[in-house]
Amino acid sequence: MVMNKVEICGLDTSKLPLITQTRSRELLLRIKSGDEPAREDFIRGNLRLVLSVIQRFSSRGELMDDLFQVGCIGLIKAIDNFDLSHNVRFSTYAVPMIIGEVRRHLRDNNALRVSRSIRDTAYHALQTRARLLEELGREPGIGDIAKAMEIKEEEVVFALDAIQDPVSLFEPIYHDDGDAIYVMDQVKDDSTNDEDWLTHVAIENGMDNLTEREQRILRLRFFNGRTQMEVAEEIGISQAQVSRLEKNALKRMRKYV
Repeated sequence: MVMNKVEICGLDTSKLPLITQTRSRELLLRIKSGDEPAREDFIRGNLRLVLSVIQRFSSRGELMDDLFQVGCIGLIKAIDNFDLSHNVRFSTYAVPMIIGEVRRHLRDNNALRVSRSIRDTAYHALQTRARLLEELGREPGIGDIAKAMEIKEEEVVFALDAIQDPVSLFEPIYHDDGDAIYVMDQVKDDSTNDEDWLTHVAIENGMDNLTEREQRILRLRFFNGRTQMEVAEEIGISQAQVSRLEKNALKRMRKYV
């Protein structure tokens, strides 16, 4: 089902209820005491939150109905695990839980496979992060997560990196009235670039305009790292002549580089 339709999973998204912070806390207190109607009201009051989260994954080619249902599972898990004693808004705690549930669904149905042990470590890390966020009242660092899990920081980083969602090179990242900018437009190889390539072409062009002796001197000096004395001995001329020929050759090269 496409995102521009109002209805998703049989619900009219324009009529989803809004829930205030005060009402949210009131319902959560009733939920903790086992009030099932309050639980149903709270779930309905947070369906807009689920909808806003799954919109991040609208370009993945998945049915939005399916993602919405998976997101609702994440919402329910967040409700079951939320601790009112910590000064954290429910939405702050729930969003990572919903995202984690959606990502788990996408990974389990992805052609790119990650080993079960790495996935388990990653899921445990995400759960630990959510718990620490609630306990600490701040975003926990990798060190906090690793310490709580009693594993090395490198293992946490590796596991979380391994389950990152793949991104198409043709996925648009910006679009205005002109042409879209895609991920591939932002990717480059720092080991080489257009400027280096143009410089190389200019040097080759400049070398072609030198005499054979001048080319040999410059190649020995700047490509092979020889000293002027070593070049003089190899060519059979004086060091002063090498210096003069080199200077004149470089002067002519500057016209092309």
